[in-house]
Amino acid sequence: MVTFATLRSAYCPPVPETLEDLDLPHGLVVDLVVRRTYTIGQGSIQGLSDALKLSSNCVEAVFRELRAQQLIEVKGMSGNDYNFVLTQNGRSLAMERFQICHYAGAAPVSLRQYHKATKIQGAKVRIDRRSLRQAFSDLVLPDRLLDQLGPAIISQSSIFLYGPTGSGKTSLAERMLRVYQDAILVPYAVEVDRQIIQLYDPVAHEAIQNTNQDIDPRWVLCRRPCVAVGGELTPSMLELRLDEATGIYAAPTQMKANNGVLVVDDFGRQLMSPRELLNRWIVPLDRRIDYLSLRYGVKFQIPFETMVVFATNLDPRELADEAFLRRLQNKVYVEAVEPQLFDDIFKRVASARNMPYEPDTAEYLRQLCYREGSQELRACYPADICNILVSIANYESRPVRASKEDLERAVALYFAQT
Repeated sequence: MVTFATLRSAYCPPVPETLEDLDLPHGLVVDLVVRRTYTIGQGSIQGLSDALKLSSNCVEAVFRELRAQQLIEVKGMSGNDYNFVLTQNGRSLAMERFQICHYAGAAPVSLRQYHKATKIQGAKVRIDRRSLRQAFSDLVLPDRLLDQLGPAIISQSSIFLYGPTGSGKTSLAERMLRVYQDAILVPYAVEVDRQIIQLYDPVAHEAIQNTNQDIDPRWVLCRRPCVAVGGELTPSMLELRLDEATGIYAAPTQMKANNGVLVVDDFGRQLMSPRELLNRWIVPLDRRIDYLSLRYGVKFQIPFETMVVFATNLDPRELADEAFLRRLQNKVYVEAVEPQLFDDIFKRVASARNMPYEPDTAEYLRQLCYREGSQELRACYPADICNILVSIANYESRPVRASKEDLERAVALYFAQT
């Protein structure tokens, strides 16, 4: 189980107790307090502290400043805490600031802090064949493939998985995250030139409960991310995206994958051409830095601390030139499975589905696959065909079975007739 203790030696930013400690423009913090108070109607120091992930000392400093400027009005007390609302001038200010940006969530961290955190939290992996086999325990893999994957993962540089379709490349890529036994801190948002870039994404980042109250609450304790993109990948997903209605930027895919794994599945079949993608990433893959631009032209640098895994069933030489392939230092060929491994995969899949089978069933399935025109055995065949067996049983309202008759029906459905 990943706990906060595993992270303590990597990055542990203290709680900022003054506005100067936040390392943010003063006006941006004031805007956050004003917008949040306007949004909820009536605020309190503790309530804003919880919502904006700021210490009560920081919120109270802004509160006193706004009160002195007659932008907020105290309506009462809750214990030692103030209940307050915006005055007419305060609401006018809030509406003015809303015209620029609607963001009223957790306070961002500075770009400088984000660089520091990402660098410190760079992955360092220690694995051998035994631990790697354990990480991939739900797959049946030959030792020679593990012995290629191991050094490639330890290097934490890009990996190019290629081979015939259905050989298990995607399954391998998605499970590489299992080799990491630690956690990282991800900021809710990052500030660049007074602009807000939302970074933490519950879809990409799996949050872990953090019981340590001594770290900056603007950071979320998470497992290392694994972000997967496929045919839907477009150039816009690799750049900052501004929501015109709210004035908030969304972080690009590679920024969300920092300190983790980015899987480009079915490489070569994206909406953007392979050459366009490779040209976009040739510098980040080489130097581990990327460049993004705000809408009005301000360009800035971000870390590119992610292990990119390209998975394709196309010929690498048709997808990239020599200069780019050189930057992909680890190229792993995932070949078709051998008969014994094929049988082992079938038995594992059938057992997982409580599907009865005879001792010669796996061999019979192999022969059927060869007979239907498949020159190679693919790792995906057993699971795909077993899924069809389940559908046949459901259609006929009877228990599922891997009889020779049902296998022939399933295989006939699975393979295209030539």
